[in-house]
Formats: sequence, structure tokens, C-alpha cells
Amino acid sequence: MWLPILFLIMGICLGLLTDFTVPEAYSDYLSIAVLAAFDTLLGGIRAYLEGKFDEKVFLTGFFFNVILAALLAFIGVQLGIDLYLAAVFAFGVRLFQNLAIIRRHVIDGRFFSKKVKK
Repeated sequence: MWLPILFLIMGICLGLLTDFTVPEAYSDYLSIAVLAAFDTLLGGIRAYLEGKFDEKVFLTGFFFNVILAALLAFIGVQLGIDLYLAAVFAFGVRLFQNLAIIRRHVIDGRFFSKKVKK
């Protein structure tokens, strides 16, 4: 559980400490990448709460999701269609599903317990 939280804290700190602006041409790519990253983060938290967390799966899933989302956005720009909306829809649905499951774990008390139910 420490790995997703560590990367989230590092990302927030880097974002707050730098004065970096993204060019408008890349804003679609970045927004999709951030959405994919949040999806992976919440999926990692969900897997931990279910006792199925694997660091290799988390890291490969993170990079695969970000690359796939950026690739969809790039292909959509090249074709002149809003193909990135497919990634927005897919990751958005998964985000809400993972949040709902995490919420159930919190309500059941498994989030704060030391023993994870397998």
C-alpha cells in the first residue's frame, strides 16, 4: 500500500514545487495520462484492500495505461477525431468502480484494520 501513496505524494510535491506549464498542444495527452494514472492508483489501493496487490502488476499497469491512453489521443489527433474520449470513458468508469469498492472497504472497516481479508 505504501508504493501508490508514495508516488502520489511525490507527484503532488513536484507539481506544487515547480512552475512548469504544459503547452496547449499537449494538454489532451497530459489530461489522459493523469486520468490513467489515477485509475491505476485507485486500482492499486483496491487490490491491496482485497489482498491481491502485486508491485510488478501495479508498475506495469501504470505505464501501460498511460502509454495506451496517450497513444489513443495521438492517433485521434492524427485522424482528426476525438478518439481520446474512448480512454476518458473507459478510465472514468473504472475510476468510479474502484472508488465504490474502496468506499465499501472503508465502510466495512477493512481499510483501517491491520489484517487484510483474503
